[in-house]
Amino acid sequence: MNEKTYAGDVSPTATWEVLKSDPTAVLVDVRTVPEWRLIGQPNLADLGKSIVGIQWQVFPGMEVNENFVEEAANAGIGKDQPIYFLCRSGVRSQAASIAMTAAGYQFCFNIIDGFEGPPNDSQQRGKTAGWKVEGLPWSQS
Repeated sequence: MNEKTYAGDVSPTATWEVLKSDPTAVLVDVRTVPEWRLIGQPNLADLGKSIVGIQWQVFPGMEVNENFVEEAANAGIGKDQPIYFLCRSGVRSQAASIAMTAAGYQFCFNIIDGFEGPPNDSQQRGKTAGWKVEGLPWSQS
């Protein structure tokens, strides 16, 4: 563990490689239900895996989900599994990584730049960095 109180930051592409090579690695998307539906989600079908969706903040009020750690445990995520947390830009996923590490989960990683990355000069996301920009599989409903 590093000074950030979680295992570290990784790029979306590095995350994909670990998910591909480690059958125990899991991707947790911590965005809101509307984000999953309207913006899209990573597609892990080619890896024979599914995303675990657990909101870090609950829409519409955006309060922190007090049951986050419990929901992760109920989803079958073990304390010794590598867990990769994804949000829009890497902020909520970092908070989730810290909370899960504090709860005794050993290998919590924050996916830097998240699904859409930071806004560009025109305040648009999904143009400069993130899962989508790195050309990784994703789908939108």
